[in-house]
Amino acid sequence: QVLLVESGGGLVQAGGSLRLSCAASGSAFSMNILGWYRQAPGKQRELVATISRGGSTNYSDFVKGRFTISRDNAKRTVYLQMNSLESEDTSVYYCNARAVSSVSGYWGQGTQVTVSS
Repeated sequence: QVLLVESGGGLVQAGGSLRLSCAASGSAFSMNILGWYRQAPGKQRELVATISRGGSTNYSDFVKGRFTISRDNAKRTVYLQMNSLESEDTSVYYCNARAVSSVSGYWGQGTQVTVSS
């Protein structure tokens, strides 16, 4: 069963914007922590941003001020608005849903974001 499905990735020039969407099933969306991670070739998967059930957000320093994570409960969708994109943001972006105590949780299949210089 596919619980998380990402979309919205694509090719943009540096300075441009993209909005990623993650459609989540009820079981995944009900998790305490929803978030976005990314993984570039040859690199480890890293945290981008998370949002809790209560609406608290957490951002990695390298995206703070440029990216915004949000949630639409009615649509069971998590968003990642990405502005002022840089070439360093090029990566596959994954949606994640987990409990606070979980080390993995649920993962989407990923969506490619490519930023040209």
